[in-house]
Amino acid sequence: MLKPFHNPIVLTQIACCAFFFASPLKADESDAGYESIFDGKSLDGWHGRPHFNPVKLAEMSDEERNQQLQKWNDEAGQHWSVSNGELINDGNGPYLTTNKDYTDYELMLEYRTVARADSGIYLKGTPQVQIWDYTDQGKFKIGSNLGSGGLWNNSAGAPGKDPSELADKPFGEWNQFKIRQVGARTTVHLNGKQVVDHATMENFWDRKSPLFRSGPIQLQTHGGEIRWRNLKVKELSPEEANAAMQEHGNSGFEPLFNGKTLEGWQGSVDNYEVVDGAIRCKKGKGGMLLTDKEYGNFVARLEFSLPPGGNNGLAIRSPGKGDPAYAAMTELQVLDSEHPKYAKLDKRQYHGSSYGMAAAKRGYLRDAGEWNFQEVTVDGNKIKVELNGTVILDTDLNDVTDFMGGRPHPGKDRERGFFGFAGHNDPVEFRNISIRELPDSAADAK
Repeated sequence: MLKPFHNPIVLTQIACCAFFFASPLKADESDAGYESIFDGKSLDGWHGRPHFNPVKLAEMSDEERNQQLQKWNDEAGQHWSVSNGELINDGNGPYLTTNKDYTDYELMLEYRTVARADSGIYLKGTPQVQIWDYTDQGKFKIGSNLGSGGLWNNSAGAPGKDPSELADKPFGEWNQFKIRQVGARTTVHLNGKQVVDHATMENFWDRKSPLFRSGPIQLQTHGGEIRWRNLKVKELSPEEANAAMQEHGNSGFEPLFNGKTLEGWQGSVDNYEVVDGAIRCKKGKGGMLLTDKEYGNFVARLEFSLPPGGNNGLAIRSPGKGDPAYAAMTELQVLDSEHPKYAKLDKRQYHGSSYGMAAAKRGYLRDAGEWNFQEVTVDGNKIKVELNGTVILDTDLNDVTDFMGGRPHPGKDRERGFFGFAGHNDPVEFRNISIRELPDSAADAK
């Protein structure tokens, strides 16, 4: 007898909405650290929810939301069952959805489906890692012949839209997924083969916004029976998530910091110190700490940790003097944005923003005291900031016409300059700092 659903846990807040110790994701590696999210006997920990925008669900009143969820649960109970340690859906009804939301994690599961099946796995409440009948000629025109595992709702031609190879097993056999989700970055292994490599999963619900920071896992129902078993999740610590980001695409990066001294840096050197392998601005001190070398176009990677209320910045193409927010091409904010004392800032002053010129998306910083991973790409007048696996700023400063306070930025069009940190008196820390130079135009490299 199917055990009744428990009331789901609904989060009331939806986000805006190198220690190279981790090995690459492999589908056959040990499952140490994983926790089962299906007990093989009941639907404890799950609730029913169909294809539904998580933002709209969060915007409902508590009463309206609870009524809607109860209705979905009642419907799901008619179509989901448990037998012999398997989770079974008849191809109809709401999707089975975890009560818990997940941020950075690895998901491992097995599934078995039937001919002409069309299903998938929603990550952070967003569609989806695709499951196909790869022999269904009626769907060849939309990609079924390419096999399962792709991020099917990504835009046409986007990385990860299609799996890199056909890895499905014949019908009647169990398939295994292992999926790593760090920010919006998705890596998928199907039956031991990597079919999606660190691709950005798009926000189906709002293409102009990044994927939600956190959200539930959903098992899609789509017209044909599907069975699931051995569903497990390993939540990744900030260190594990950062290592996953550091290890990907790291070819060509040169370290800017040796972890021991400030060799290779200039400027307000006396106002910074090296503590436990990190550069830290001394409390009550400020000033810029800049590289000895100037850079034009580049990709910089680093990790940073903010104390409560911490404030610093990344100087981009600095001339070596003056306020980096104005004299340099820009200062990219490094800020504990959610601290109460910053509640009334201009939106162009929060973390990741090009100070006073272009606002970054909020809600993707980790808590104060935790290490964040950030990648900054500077190409001509274009700047992209990726924080913890999610792009929070992607702008062309040539397009900026509205400046905060009407104050001009004379350094905005600088083509070269020093890279470094802007100070601001708080003990903000930086580590695992590296850089890869790009041609005069990144397009020249393609």
